Amino acid sequence: MLTDRQGNPLPGATAETLELYNRSVDAFNLYRGDPVTPLDQAIEATPEFTMARIVRAYLLALATEPNAAEAARADVGIAKNARLNDREASHVAALDHLLAGEWTAAGIALDHHNMRYPHDLMALQAGHLTDFYRANTRNLRDRITRVLPKWSPDLPAYSIVLGLYAFGLEETGAYARAEDTGRQALELQPLDSWAHHAVAHVMEMQGRAEDGIGWMTVREPYWSGEDNFFKVHNWWHLALCHLDLGQTRDALALYDGPIRQDRSSMALDMADASALLWRLSLTGLDVGQRWQELAEAWDRHADGKLYPFNDWHAVMAYLGAGRDDQVERLLTLLRDAGSATETSAWARRIGLPLSEGFTAFWRGDYATAIDRLHPARFIANGFGGSHAQRDIIDWTLTEAALRGGYPDLAEALANERLAIKPHSPLNRAFLNRASTPDPIGRQVA
Repeated sequence: MLTDRQGNPLPGATAETLELYNRSVDAFNLYRGDPVTPLDQAIEATPEFTMARIVRAYLLALATEPNAAEAARADVGIAKNARLNDREASHVAALDHLLAGEWTAAGIALDHHNMRYPHDLMALQAGHLTDFYRANTRNLRDRITRVLPKWSPDLPAYSIVLGLYAFGLEETGAYARAEDTGRQALELQPLDSWAHHAVAHVMEMQGRAEDGIGWMTVREPYWSGEDNFFKVHNWWHLALCHLDLGQTRDALALYDGPIRQDRSSMALDMADASALLWRLSLTGLDVGQRWQELAEAWDRHADGKLYPFNDWHAVMAYLGAGRDDQVERLLTLLRDAGSATETSAWARRIGLPLSEGFTAFWRGDYATAIDRLHPARFIANGFGGSHAQRDIIDWTLTEAALRGGYPDLAEALANERLAIKPHSPLNRAFLNRASTPDPIGRQVA
């Protein structure tokens, strides 16, 4: 029987469709190229190649987009009618949880799967992303820690596992080890976008904005190609470096250029766009009609059901575009999330107060914004994204304290931020403004 590169059996594969499968997995590992079309071709040629269908279901489910989730459910339904081996059945069980909105159950199922099949690279990466989407920072690290002794440089794609580990180390605060591990992964495979982004996260979390700009600039040929699925997110990281230095015009130029010039309809890219425009608006910069285009793009994804992290970012765009009807629609859906799934609990406990807090802030009701955001920031790492992405909550809360005339809170929050990034011009500006309150108080660079 044919196997993948790590030796896992692939029932139903032929030599031709194995090559297509490997091409897809390589694209997914590196976030470079199209991982779906080769699977479409493999499934059409060999419908009994169930693992190809399972991988396609993961790619669709992890997109966090309603239409993609429906397509993933169709693939899982077909897979259930096939004759499954233990590894395939284990994958289908994890996908069932994922598509039911039970992210923690899916993550735990993949924990056990990874322990049984430590060389199942697709399962490791899918599990790692599941941990990311539910913001389980410990398991981002420990999922890889548990299997790393089973891997060695002689095993194909060892570098990919190191890249995953680097991000887990970064999210758990082991910054030096994370940077070393990420750089080691990139020495083995310079095109690994995830490893590159793990090192960028280290520099962001340590307040090393100049280093971050240098890191992104020197390595740009490796991560910014047209076929790079992750390029927008890495451009977003570069924009964050410019923002921390007060270089808002540079960040806006990145928005108008590589971040939004192609009008991407991927939820990941639109979340980055919303978060960047919101941050730019917090600096006092008028971003004009850019909100309108982005809000229209969110219409096809913001359903108030599938993934509340996305809905919260859609609310930002709708607020900026003045589309109050869509803001109220999403707030109502988040309030009324009625099913007993984990994502429904996220909607009510986290997505709703964040969306209400951002709405209050945009409308100048800073007292309500503080009331919603201060407690929500302590539970926001219960769903979605990285520490860098969720920093928008603390930034908005600090702005609310400054603009609303709460200098004690503003000073306390500024001290928090400076303790983590003592050399950040942005954080020093927060402290200065807390001492001399000013509704906006920063100059656009």
